[in-house]
Amino acid sequence: MRRPRLLYVPFWMTYVFLYAPIAVLVVMSFNSGDSPYSFDGFSLKWYGELAGNAEIGKGLVNTLLVAAGSTVLATALGTLLAVGLARYSRSKVLDAIGVLPAVLPDLVLAIGLLVFYGTVKMTLGLHSVLLAHTVFGMAFVAAVVRTRLTHADFSLEEASRDLGATPATTFFRITLPQLVPGIAAGALLAFTLSVDEFVIAFFTAAPTEPTLPIVIYSMVRFGVTPEINALATLLLAVSFTVVIVAQRMTRLTESFT
Repeated sequence: MRRPRLLYVPFWMTYVFLYAPIAVLVVMSFNSGDSPYSFDGFSLKWYGELAGNAEIGKGLVNTLLVAAGSTVLATALGTLLAVGLARYSRSKVLDAIGVLPAVLPDLVLAIGLLVFYGTVKMTLGLHSVLLAHTVFGMAFVAAVVRTRLTHADFSLEEASRDLGATPATTFFRITLPQLVPGIAAGALLAFTLSVDEFVIAFFTAAPTEPTLPIVIYSMVRFGVTPEINALATLLLAVSFTVVIVAQRMTRLTESFT
């Protein structure tokens, strides 16, 4: 039975609503004029201006340091959390607590972390942002790795233990190799979320060590410029690439079953 063409109208209208503003942003990043609202001609000059902006460069370095560090910690802890919940726990309460940072509103998590840092007398800086991003990144990594664990061959682990292997040997030689695609996908997702995250970083960063999203926010308050459009376009390209790779990793995980 052939579907009426009118049914496709809401479908395509939804896509236009979602992606038309992004398309406009990308086009305006190549604007030769100073106005962010009228296109005067094609030019790459704003990307050159972007490269020479010291404030943006500092924010980018801070963001990459935080993203790299939090990704390493979140990947290690999230993998261990996923294995522990899947293999050694049958508690739905613990399962819910494990993914809670991923579903909590960013504002609630940010305020909670800020109160915790104040309680333990921790100074704010890149280290506080790194730990904060590790908290919610760990939950996302655990969720992705749990998906892979549901497809892993548990009989291989049982055979390894029956042959006298220690739990550590079984984990590193049997379990971990099966989880590599899921771990890689979780790590890419954690890195992308850390690079783009603003609310938690805004609450937990020191004023002298802003991340890139905070720098962008401070610039946008005085109006959107083509330079901001160029920076947003680059971030969009990086995020899009990483997400696509993560999705491919997830499909690779499923194909191994």
